[in-house]
Amino acid sequence: MNSDDIARYLRTHPQFFDQHPELLEAIAVPHPYGGRAIPLAERQTVALREKLKLLEGRLAELLQFGEENDAISEKVHRLSVALAGAKDFPALAASLYFHLREDFAVPHVALRVWGKSVPADFDEAQAVDEAQRHHAGTMGAPQCGPAAGNPFVPWFREASEHVRSMALVPLGQTTVFGLLALGSEDPKRFFAEMGTLYLRRIGELCAAGVTARL
Repeated sequence: MNSDDIARYLRTHPQFFDQHPELLEAIAVPHPYGGRAIPLAERQTVALREKLKLLEGRLAELLQFGEENDAISEKVHRLSVALAGAKDFPALAASLYFHLREDFAVPHVALRVWGKSVPADFDEAQAVDEAQRHHAGTMGAPQCGPAAGNPFVPWFREASEHVRSMALVPLGQTTVFGLLALGSEDPKRFFAEMGTLYLRRIGELCAAGVTARL
């Protein structure tokens, strides 16, 4: 009989130590954090404490993520209420910029809309070249990443040289008619692997608001 046979026997006979409880104290095994030998029962206790500590850490992470998601959801709710209450497109744009900067702490925000009747003297109506429109139309979802080499960086004007990461949110589902660009001086604020659920929701809110007012 080898060690595998013994392990197999114990797995298939879980009542073994119930029938021989004295072995829990008689069998000594190495302590996981020291050279001394300890009873098998004590080794079990150490293992259970380690597992409990791991589970407590995971629970703390889940609670933290839940609190963060609750906070973001509340911010998205406030934004949606503000956009719904905007009486016209200028008020809509002003509310969007305010909440993204003050509530979401995004320092640089740019919105461009094409194919709709935005007054020509509005920033949101500035010309968007065909390559940029095509890029926005083929995104399919918000995109995040470094600002270096991004064709939409110039939208931030004088702040362009300070922007290190960006998020691009296309507006429109069947047909893209605009793009919301968010910029940050923090190179880690927007990164390629980050979740985009809330960015997508913000884009949907913005698109619905623009469509209703233009």
